Amino acid sequence: MKFKILCSLLVGASLLFAAATPPYNLGDTVNDFKLKNVNGKMVSLSDYKSSKGLIVIFDCNTCPYSQAYNDRIILLNKTYASKGFPVVAINANSPEISPGDSFEEMVAQAKDKGYDFPYLVDETQSVAKSFGATNTPHVFVLRNDNANFKVAYIGTIDNNSRNASAATKKYVEDAVNELLASKGVSNSKTKAIGCGIKWKNS
Repeated sequence: MKFKILCSLLVGASLLFAAATPPYNLGDTVNDFKLKNVNGKMVSLSDYKSSKGLIVIFDCNTCPYSQAYNDRIILLNKTYASKGFPVVAINANSPEISPGDSFEEMVAQAKDKGYDFPYLVDETQSVAKSFGATNTPHVFVLRNDNANFKVAYIGTIDNNSRNASAATKKYVEDAVNELLASKGVSNSKTKAIGCGIKWKNS
């Protein structure tokens, strides 16, 4: 009986600790995660240990902001994957609230757009919560520090959500270019612009 009570207390304490764990901030080391890609295979953060870093983008199918940034996200991967900073997109939207973000619709979107980067489903929404992602799109640029991925930039892609050609500040590109030049990120945090992530009903 005492053993059962002790186990219950330990489980409760661990759950409380998990709930109280703050989301990642600049300089924090990101824990490994494993999520299903649209091709059915599992993808882990540790799969990228040979990369210089990673451009993690919490995204979705349905948000008008995500749709406006879609081509720019594709271009980010085409530009930086070969330089050691590939894109990994993650969809955490609840399909019960946003049916257009179901896994089947994600597969269709990736095929239609010709994604050449992973598009992962965060079914439990635990990865989005650990990052502190709030919007779609919401970008986290990670730098690889001896196989530890550390947050170097958090925020939006650029300063014009409607028109890529009108953007005068390209925050993600600037951050990655500075990291590639072994410099610190001069503008490391901006406000994410987009739709709120569709969280599951508790």
